Amino acid sequence: MLPILTRLSATKPLDALAPLADLLLRLYIGQVFFLSGLTKISDWSSTIALFTDEYHVPLLSPQLAALAGTVGELALPVLLVLGLFTRLSALGLFALNLLAVLSYYHVLKDIPAALQDHLEWGLMLLVLLAVPVQRWALDRLLFRQTHTE
Repeated sequence: MLPILTRLSATKPLDALAPLADLLLRLYIGQVFFLSGLTKISDWSSTIALFTDEYHVPLLSPQLAALAGTVGELALPVLLVLGLFTRLSALGLFALNLLAVLSYYHVLKDIPAALQDHLEWGLMLLVLLAVPVQRWALDRLLFRQTHTE
């Protein structure tokens, strides 16, 4: 029964929505992380204080963790939105999000809505990472096959 459903002409318009849905997802998740990065650079002393007192990033000094996190939150969303190294950008943001949850869980566990946000962002990033779609992205233009058979 399933092969019949995939051949139905009604699925073609839905398939055509995949690049738009992908773009909207990249725009949304890119905005979330980019705005977070802007917040960090707007008051660097507060950011350093947060990484020193609240965020317990393992293996990194608070200064290095703050710098790495901020650079990631500013650079990776731009790449993601442009669709340049899309999966690598999504992976980087997924790692940042996971590290944020792990290092700030002692606070997030008491704020269910904030924890839910991080879980949803992680799921969105996982979709961008795992689901191959025909993206409206620079990746398609820059890395398309140039040889013909």
